[in-house]
Amino acid sequence: MNKLISSASPLQSDKCIMDPSIYRLRQADVLTLCVLALLCLGVVMVQSAAMNVTGHVAWQWTPMGTKQFGFCFVALTTFFLVGRSDYAWLGQPRRLWWNHPVVYFVLLTAFLNVIVLVPHIGIERNGARRWLPLGITQLQPSELAKWSAVLFLAWWLTTRPINTDRFFTGFLPTLIPICGMCLLVVIQDFGTAALIAICSLTMLLAGRIKLWHLLVIIPPALGAGLWFIMHKEYRWKRMIAFTDPWANPQREGYHMIQSLLSFSTGGVTGRGIGNGIQKLGYLPEDTTDFIFAVVCEELGLFGALLTVALYLGVLYVAWQVVKQKRDDFGRMLAFGVGSMIGLQATINIAVATVSVPTKGLSLPLISAGGSGLVITCAALGLLLSITKFKHSQDELAEAYVREVEEPEALTPFDLIRPEGRITDPSLG
Repeated sequence: MNKLISSASPLQSDKCIMDPSIYRLRQADVLTLCVLALLCLGVVMVQSAAMNVTGHVAWQWTPMGTKQFGFCFVALTTFFLVGRSDYAWLGQPRRLWWNHPVVYFVLLTAFLNVIVLVPHIGIERNGARRWLPLGITQLQPSELAKWSAVLFLAWWLTTRPINTDRFFTGFLPTLIPICGMCLLVVIQDFGTAALIAICSLTMLLAGRIKLWHLLVIIPPALGAGLWFIMHKEYRWKRMIAFTDPWANPQREGYHMIQSLLSFSTGGVTGRGIGNGIQKLGYLPEDTTDFIFAVVCEELGLFGALLTVALYLGVLYVAWQVVKQKRDDFGRMLAFGVGSMIGLQATINIAVATVSVPTKGLSLPLISAGGSGLVITCAALGLLLSITKFKHSQDELAEAYVREVEEPEALTPFDLIRPEGRITDPSLG
């Protein structure tokens, strides 16, 4: 009897073992919940920030709130559609590295960032020409520049078409697309250009670029950044106002003072959704750059911690992917997406809390926006795809070998000999 019990116990124990996915959220589930929560929070806060003083007590949707809801629906659909497709085709090496979809995407992004600078084509607002007309909305090419840099470095550093260990023939050519993108963007948007440069630096470090290579280029890059700041008077005034906002409270220091007032009046629990005061004409850019101040005023410290926790959830998923034993391209792409989202959210929150000088960066997935929101969700959709499709490095290597060994496709001219006789047996 004991033997029967002992022999049956392994079977019983196997049945009792539960699938981990039953009682533990998968990485894709955590990412989806965080993205969905951030989008919902964005719709509510944009709607609240866009409200004005009226004689109506009941809740009423504003035009901006309605538009933001529509953009969030399109963005969420894009997130799931990109997440259902396999990301691996973006990282597969090609015999001719310039014949790669990532290269085409970088060239298209560069073209859009050039034509946006052309008068009567690019849309100018507040003295900056950053938008292209796109039907019912506008396209901001600098948003594409951010993610084209991430895609390019993820593909280039993992496939390494050239030897990046060499400084002049490997490392410097790697920087050409990134530097070109930054130079095109910095003309009208210094904050986004700085974000691209910082995110690229983190990816280069993760890509095991030689440290002395980076130490050589960092001083010139910092010098160029300082020149671009001093070249525009308003940028330099922002830097000076950051040291003492109350020195000029009606001009350069106005944004920072009003943002700090939002934090102080919100307290721990906040005034309640829709009950904020600073949004009623006191806080500039309350639906975009300073929407985190509106969150803190109406939802208090709890709302601020919830927002930060949701971003940490996205970073947690990206970090878990990086730690997995899988293909290098998937790991590097996840690292790049997480770095870009994390850095942009950190800079925006730091600006709202007056921890760094004012920059024109939105809060990802929460600030009002159209094309930028959809593009960000597409990038997060790639991260969702990485969590769903797991490939080993050997698989991508075998795909490359098959592509190299596969003969090139014949054209009608390849079927004809110089004498004019047909060589294909199937054609008789």
